[in-house]
Amino acid sequence: MGRELVPVSMSTIGSLPEPCRRCVRWEVPRSVRDPDRETDVVGVFDGEFEKEVWLSGVMLTWGTAGQIVLVDDEPAGFALYAPPTAVPGAAAFPTSPVSPDAVLLTTAHILPQYAGQGLARFLLTGVIGDLTRRGVRAIELFGRHGDPEEPGDAELQGELEAADPDALRIPRCLVPASFALAVGFQEVAPHHRYPRLRYELAQGSGWKADVEAALERLVVSLSVPVRPVDEPARQLVGQTVHHRHGQRD
Repeated sequence: MGRELVPVSMSTIGSLPEPCRRCVRWEVPRSVRDPDRETDVVGVFDGEFEKEVWLSGVMLTWGTAGQIVLVDDEPAGFALYAPPTAVPGAAAFPTSPVSPDAVLLTTAHILPQYAGQGLARFLLTGVIGDLTRRGVRAIELFGRHGDPEEPGDAELQGELEAADPDALRIPRCLVPASFALAVGFQEVAPHHRYPRLRYELAQGSGWKADVEAALERLVVSLSVPVRPVDEPARQLVGQTVHHRHGQRD
């Protein structure tokens, strides 16, 4: 089995699973998007395009925003992360803001069919190595207590619409708090639903042996938001995306 990590970029973003590749609930400000119109129909909001605009903006100002793990050249999992200034939707959480010296882990996902192969540890080790080399001091995330199918709080209504069937439910994109605690994160902002947790990268060289097993149980995505990209970057990405779409036509 050949496995490797590749940075998330404009050329590899297509390897992200479909729901995450199109979802921009936490990455695009409410003023830009309409959750009920995330479609490719000409003239309406295009979630996949906006995701690429977001990624382009983060790459231009900060660097790669994630890692994808490949097994025999097939995507098997990924992690997305960015500075808190690039994820404005994080402000909707009652335990915000994220510490200014930390990077926010927005998504961590291993496809279920690849569980038990040590890929989660491989992926997270790569994330830690990348962020450590870039001088990041810590990783933070918003965890969740409870099942995504259970009713949640109305505290996120600033970002969730009442018309959205999941508006009053715990967001599926959040990593279980129990999982984060099991792999070494510490609770820095307690909450009965949405605690904020932190992992000090100074301790990142010594992941416990049970981390791999805990990571393999992570089969949910954790997505959180982004700062609007300036118009020049949006136009640049638009030219790239439409050129690529034109080639497919």
